[in-house]
Amino acid sequence: MTEQYVPAEEALKVIKPGNRVFIHGGAATPHHLINKMVERSADLYDVELVSISLQGEVPFADKKYKDNFRVNALFVSENVRAAVNDGRGDYVPVFLSDIPKLFSDRVLPLDVALVQVSPPDKHGYCSLGVSVDTVLSAMKYARHVIAQINPRMPRSHGDGIVKVDSFDALVYHEQELPEVINPALSDIALRIGQNCASLVENGATLQMGIGSIPDAVLASLHNHKELGVHTEMFSDGLIPLVEKGVITGEHKKKHRGKIVTAFVLGSRKVYDFIDDNPAVSLLRVDYVNNTAVIRTNPKVTAINSAIEIDITGQICSDSIGSFQYSGIGGQMDFMRGAALSEGGKPIIAIPSVSSKGTSKIVPFLKPGAGVVTTRGHAHYIVTEYGVTNLFGLNMRQRAKSLIEIAHPNHREMLDKAAFDRFKNYQFDRTT
Repeated sequence: MTEQYVPAEEALKVIKPGNRVFIHGGAATPHHLINKMVERSADLYDVELVSISLQGEVPFADKKYKDNFRVNALFVSENVRAAVNDGRGDYVPVFLSDIPKLFSDRVLPLDVALVQVSPPDKHGYCSLGVSVDTVLSAMKYARHVIAQINPRMPRSHGDGIVKVDSFDALVYHEQELPEVINPALSDIALRIGQNCASLVENGATLQMGIGSIPDAVLASLHNHKELGVHTEMFSDGLIPLVEKGVITGEHKKKHRGKIVTAFVLGSRKVYDFIDDNPAVSLLRVDYVNNTAVIRTNPKVTAINSAIEIDITGQICSDSIGSFQYSGIGGQMDFMRGAALSEGGKPIIAIPSVSSKGTSKIVPFLKPGAGVVTTRGHAHYIVTEYGVTNLFGLNMRQRAKSLIEIAHPNHREMLDKAAFDRFKNYQFDRTT
């Protein structure tokens, strides 16, 4: 097999000025290929780089390469945030479930795809490992596909098993995958987690993300029973629930008994957990995040977060005003899927205040803020001060119920704003 490998420098010669290059994201970010591509910067200009969230340092985002590489992010990660916001890059607002169509329908025709996979097995098959999501479509429709073969990449089950001859060039390079280690849970996160857990019924199908709030929710579910998982991504917090037998998937109608996800991001522990684990299926994101698929499972409980929420229930999750912070991702896919699921619960969970002490429940979203989840799609809102369900409430009732779970220091301000906006600001849930 070794005779099939070529140096990265040779493989990357297919990248030409003006090309559009897809980069495998998440913990599968192919850093060796990225670094070698950047070393070729003297020969390259106006190369467009398309990806979802990338992990680790990406040198092409440095200002000195502004004429060589331009980021066109489908989800803005921290390492490209500055480039997108100072004009050296761009952001495409798109549902995660729709990204494969950008490639298949030639909305964004790809010249080259850079991916990272496990070594081929004795049958000649590699695995996309921790990140299947949008990659299969990128590989199918790119004119050239270059694979970084990394023995540290776990072999996951599901859609990500691909023939070694799917690649036009193979570059062998062993390196550790990027890891995300979350800090210890704060008291606020734990209170939010407990409030969310109170909404989770036994036999529910969970969707959650990464971070302190999802981890706090998972940490509060140890007395639950027979939970299932159908999620865009998961991290380390899921493992103890599997080990304890809380997660069984026995009530799921799609992939009964299986944990379904599109990508995995966390520590080496979770990467080892999915390695050759038949209980976990990593599937393409246009299937995992398909609302019609999500809704078939029982009691889908989708737990997502936000940057700010206005008093009518408009939810901004991707920007701070006009500053592009992240992306649409799969929030709406699962919020709607959960709402349509029998007994489902779409949940937005947030701290009542930001790290600077400003209220996350606001009279109006900041100018330029993006509405990821509309007020018509908003249902359960959770803070450390409680839970409210906006479904069926009028605008005046929504304001009152959201103010009740806002931080006490900001409730008077919010009350005044609600009075100015709605005039006859009285609240009676029975009217």
